[in-house]
Amino acid sequence: MAFIVAIDGPAGSGKGTITKLVGEKLGLVNIDTGATYRCVTLAALQKGYTLEQEEKIVELLNEIQIELKKENGKEKFYLNHIDVTDEIRTPKVNAMVSQVSHIPQVRDNMANFQRKMAEGKDVIMEGRDIGTNVFPNADVKIYLDATPEERAKRRILQNQEKGIESTYEEILENIKFRDHNDKTSSVAPLKQAEDAIYVDSSHLTIEEVTDKIIKIIQERREKK
Repeated sequence: MAFIVAIDGPAGSGKGTITKLVGEKLGLVNIDTGATYRCVTLAALQKGYTLEQEEKIVELLNEIQIELKKENGKEKFYLNHIDVTDEIRTPKVNAMVSQVSHIPQVRDNMANFQRKMAEGKDVIMEGRDIGTNVFPNADVKIYLDATPEERAKRRILQNQEKGIESTYEEILENIKFRDHNDKTSSVAPLKQAEDAIYVDSSHLTIEEVTDKIIKIIQERREKK
């Protein structure tokens, strides 16, 4: 029987990094759901579509192919057979992905795609609505949080490592915008599931957060 770990939380809370580390240490398949929405967003940008062309973006769902592959120990995302792992993390995608992910048809389509990706596997999956919408019956639910200011500091360091130019102010503004959009969305809003365990990573190291979540998962696995 599959074992599902759902990690939800706001943008920049460290979900991606922590999910990857925990998955590697516990042998769980790591599925980055945010990357699936980023692929749809990138496809829309490549077509020159704007957010006002919602119908065109929805039509893209029947035209694109998204694949997750593991190469040399790293997760790679492919859009129409082209590696877009780095391209989906650029500022232009960051500025549009939240709005694209709020389109009902996109949300439903990607949620179904994510469930198929997890079928029959022991999975750790992160996003904004995994424990509330995609897998409401997940074996473990974590809500990972951090202050907007701390999340902005982390994001600018990530961008610097990737050679992406950005300022702290614009990143913080984008994070606050995303928070508002995600929490007030009429489609699968960001919120803590009633049975999720809250973890604030603002003043914790990556190692401390990883160990904390591993302990939670191991305790739940032993009871199953």
